Amino acid sequence: MGEMIDAGGTRVRSGGGYGESLFEPEHPREAERIDAAALVFDPFTTRRLRALGVGPGLRCLEVGAGTGTIVRWLLETAGVEEVVALDRDTEALALVDDRRLRVLTADIADERLHPGTFDLMHARFVLMHLPDRRRLVSRLAGWLNPGGLLVLGDAVELPDVLDTSSPYRRTMDAMWQALRSTIGTDISAVPAYPRFLREEGLRNVGAEAFCPPLVPGGPLALFWSETLSRMRPALEATGRVDADVVEQALTYLSSPRLAELGPGMAMAWGQRE
Repeated sequence: MGEMIDAGGTRVRSGGGYGESLFEPEHPREAERIDAAALVFDPFTTRRLRALGVGPGLRCLEVGAGTGTIVRWLLETAGVEEVVALDRDTEALALVDDRRLRVLTADIADERLHPGTFDLMHARFVLMHLPDRRRLVSRLAGWLNPGGLLVLGDAVELPDVLDTSSPYRRTMDAMWQALRSTIGTDISAVPAYPRFLREEGLRNVGAEAFCPPLVPGGPLALFWSETLSRMRPALEATGRVDADVVEQALTYLSSPRLAELGPGMAMAWGQRE
């Protein structure tokens, strides 16, 4: 595997991750939780990347590399020239053995960070957790090579507005509030991503959304069950739900009756002249 360095160029042991107060990177089920969501969203992501022409010869930056599922796709399936995998916690990437991979243990919001320029930059479920995300879009756009692609993916939700009082709906609403108050997560600006990219002077701007169904026993139901279970104290602290409501929501997520349009992802992309 490539070198592991921090934003200042020093070799470091990776550590820290988004929302450490809720989702500690060292938790024994954290990688499993992340990979459950990847099973659902990776095919959607890679289909779009392939349609945009991602393939051999490209130098790529994967922002928020996580457990490395998209990193592996870029290297093994798309066959790109190089991947710089950036994350605050990069322990999981130690298992990726490829000379074309460079692991950068850093925070994308760190002003000292200057990783170079790229033909593709992809950030999924990253900007939504960070403050001043509009400025970060500008920063990323500034790292594009001529003709380079910036692809952003973040969460969107289409709640059932006719069912505002079910334990599931109340618990999900509490979750978004808890994420906002602890991590700073905010998905309200996600529909504006195409406009942000146009404002950066990018061309061929496009966008699409994918909201997968929540089905019993599916990986997305498992992801949300694990997420809500780990967030119990934070959920109750919002005042929107109590322990009984959360338990009912968790029971529903594992029930044969489960039928919901789960939180999904919107992707937006643009190309440097």
